[in-house]
Amino acid sequence: MKLTSTRLNANQHCDEVSFSQAILSPIGAHGGLYAPQNLPHLDEDFFNEARQIINEKGAYKKLALRVIKAFDFDLDLEIFERALRRYDSFDDGEPTHLNEINGYYFNELWHGPTRAFKDMALAPFGALLEELASSQKYLIIVATSGDTGPATLEAFGGSKNVSVVCMYPSGGTSQTQKLQMLSYSRFSNSLVLGIRGNFDDAQRTLKALLGNDDFKNVLKAKGFKLSAANSVNFGRILFQIIYHLYASIKIASQNPVNIVVPSGNFGDALGAYYAKKMGANIAKIGIASNENNVLTDFINTGIYDISKRTLKQTISPAMDILISSNIERVLFDLFGALRTKELMDALNEHKKYALSKDELKSLQEIFYANYCNDDECAGFIREFAKMGALIDPHTATALKIAKKGDIIASTAQWVKFTPSMINAIKNAPCVNEKEQMNALSSEFNVKLPAQISALFENNSWQEKTCHTDEIQTLISEWLK
Repeated sequence: MKLTSTRLNANQHCDEVSFSQAILSPIGAHGGLYAPQNLPHLDEDFFNEARQIINEKGAYKKLALRVIKAFDFDLDLEIFERALRRYDSFDDGEPTHLNEINGYYFNELWHGPTRAFKDMALAPFGALLEELASSQKYLIIVATSGDTGPATLEAFGGSKNVSVVCMYPSGGTSQTQKLQMLSYSRFSNSLVLGIRGNFDDAQRTLKALLGNDDFKNVLKAKGFKLSAANSVNFGRILFQIIYHLYASIKIASQNPVNIVVPSGNFGDALGAYYAKKMGANIAKIGIASNENNVLTDFINTGIYDISKRTLKQTISPAMDILISSNIERVLFDLFGALRTKELMDALNEHKKYALSKDELKSLQEIFYANYCNDDECAGFIREFAKMGALIDPHTATALKIAKKGDIIASTAQWVKFTPSMINAIKNAPCVNEKEQMNALSSEFNVKLPAQISALFENNSWQEKTCHTDEIQTLISEWLK
């Protein structure tokens, strides 16, 4: 299977590349993203076999291989099999856990090393890229709102042929997320930069660098090629399709089930969309936003407008995003490359675009949306704490629109957001994050991940901050 650019090139055609090419060079013509022209359809035999093995040990990896095989990519299946072994280092070798609480099904996607759903994709993606980079050095640049950064740094920590530059908004992540990223400064192949700006500034810089031929020539002279680990890379999205398929098979029987996704950059929701299109028994996909509710407005009105918006800092910082990159892949799938380019050009030029009535109807047949402010989010955290459950602020936003029986993508473990948890549950400020994290852990009888506790034992990491226009020079000086 080939992947196609979501935007037309200068010859009014869509560039086509192999899966491995898309991993190594993820941005297409005119800034487009690579996406499947036609998704494989999983037939009834596939789902019958999946239902038979779904409760067996190792079922997740077996299902993943069958899904990947259906794509018929240009890489041997054995390479994917080795990549999926990265899941063996998760809590108990099973990457996801479905946990029913008060009638909701929480698809816990945070049992990996950095305690967020990004490990689900970046752990195997990192192994894939390592194999493809065995004879060539690569520089991976990642822009993060808090979770992609640690997961990428973890995936490539200490790599010989892959170096990582991680950009995060200084002051725009949780303290634990920042410490996670700074801790990887111990590896010589990792450069961690706190930018003076927000996530959208970081993502804009990432896309500019990926399309900058002069920068690529500088890297080439140093022996490097350039790629990215954000969800602009389809290699990430592939692995996000799988966990939505898995959950829908595990839960859904005769009746389709809704999947509710806390969303910022829309990669997680895109995985659910692709899973539905491939045949998963998914009814609709709920999109939960925080107060940066551009996605909610878009799905409800068909108007994507950031012209007068300013980014708000919330207690769900990984969702503090206004430019949701992966919406572009949905637009391409629904309306084609020509229309997608028109809409993206309008966004770049006017900071807004609008769907037609028929286009909005098509979108709303699949998605519904609402947003959750910080007070409501804290209320949901408090409500579930009374039931003995700790849910993080991102997962909590989904409860604004979820109904009993829905699957909720639980995107991070609460330990990364202790101050917000203390404020919500105790109605008090967090004065000592380490001590109060330990106290919550004891009160709710949950084990703290050793790697999170260790972050507070080392105070030697220094934050390096910069403006976005300094990043290219800093990278060039850092690379050997």
